[in-house]
Amino acid sequence: MDPDFSVFVTIVGLALAFIIIIKAIAIVPQQNAWVIERLGKYDRTLSPGAGFVIPFIERVAYKHSLKEIPLDVPSQICITKDNTQLQVDGVLYFQVTDPMRASYGSSNYISAITQLAQTTLRSVIGKMELDRTFEERDLINSAVVAALDEAALNWGVKVLRYEIKDLTPPAEILRAMQAQITAEREKRALIAASEGRRQEQINIATGEREAFIARSEGEKQAEINKAEGEARAVLVVAEATAKAITQVAQAVNQPGGIEAVNLNVAERYVDAFANVAKQGNTLILPANLADMGGMIASAMTIINKTGKGGAGSGADANPHLR
Repeated sequence: MDPDFSVFVTIVGLALAFIIIIKAIAIVPQQNAWVIERLGKYDRTLSPGAGFVIPFIERVAYKHSLKEIPLDVPSQICITKDNTQLQVDGVLYFQVTDPMRASYGSSNYISAITQLAQTTLRSVIGKMELDRTFEERDLINSAVVAALDEAALNWGVKVLRYEIKDLTPPAEILRAMQAQITAEREKRALIAASEGRRQEQINIATGEREAFIARSEGEKQAEINKAEGEARAVLVVAEATAKAITQVAQAVNQPGGIEAVNLNVAERYVDAFANVAKQGNTLILPANLADMGGMIASAMTIINKTGKGGAGSGADANPHLR
């Protein structure tokens, strides 16, 4: 055998051995799964790490990422229950849970999920009125996820969530909605203003009522204080009168007390007639004028007696005799 041919065969053999070794070793990255087919038939799924594949007999048919994948659902026109068009677009999050089913359950599970998400969204929005579509986004998202998750089970895919990115009604609807919002805000402003005026009137009435009560309480206390003062004044006057009467009674019982009293009465009698004469041109004299003279004579007799008497108590009892 030619030595050069032997070297060539050896080199070719080493090259083939190296290629076979390279083909036999399969290193699967983290969060990935590779589907292995043997002679065109599913054999096994390689998990992350190093694996072995028999060259020319087995091959890596599919490579799947096990990470959560966001999928942009194309924008579409949906018609609501009250026949209003809406431009809706969203995003879908899914994850491959069964690599074998994801490989053989559908020819293209991404396209299948996208189409099903669009049809399900149209169906859900078609059951709602326009106003509810803006209020029930969570309900729409949940309905889409539930429908997709049930169908995607055979595709080896788990639909995690669906989020509506935008709901865009026609321009006419937007203007009508803006006008409605403006009217609602004006209505709330008017209600708030009326409530403020109502509360103001209530506060004023409450303040006036409390002020009236305070004034009436003050007037009541003033009347009570005045009545108590007048009562005390009456008591003081009564006590002074009682003391004066007591002193007069004691003076009357003293020697010459009766005579002093008679003299005082006579003086008051004369003074009364003098005042009547000063106040008018007509003087009315009583019929018993002689009695007045007798009273005056009695007064003079008392003066003479008190002047002669040794006691002099009568003059002391009446200051008019001095």
